Amino acid sequence: MVHSTSQASKRKEKVVHIRFSPAEYDALETAASAAGMTVSAFVRSLSMEGAGVRPFLGEGDRLMLGLLADGMRAIGGNLNQIARAINTGTVPTEGDLTGSIKDAHSVATTLASELAQMTRRSAAARRGEGA
Repeated sequence: MVHSTSQASKRKEKVVHIRFSPAEYDALETAASAAGMTVSAFVRSLSMEGAGVRPFLGEGDRLMLGLLADGMRAIGGNLNQIARAINTGTVPTEGDLTGSIKDAHSVATTLASELAQMTRRSAAARRGEGA
């Protein structure tokens, strides 16, 4: 007999035992609560993501992280050029310094914002609310 996916996924017959220290369990309870989930559902979700059964990040999130990583690499290159110039006795222009600092701030701010949004989407997906 073939069961539908939703029927099969709702029936939880298998049990896995995991031991946690009191501090680990407290941290787990806090994280599960923040995600609006039971500890069991939270651990199940993380286990499935960690095993690669269900991806942690969606395609859009992976693309965004790739773009932000490219931006961070470019900023790193600019900062290395400024450091090399200083090490050889050349003083970088104020525009080069200001531009690099603004670029770094912009990418870091965007990265922080995107990571916060990804965390919210991931928690919603864990709860079955969709992304």
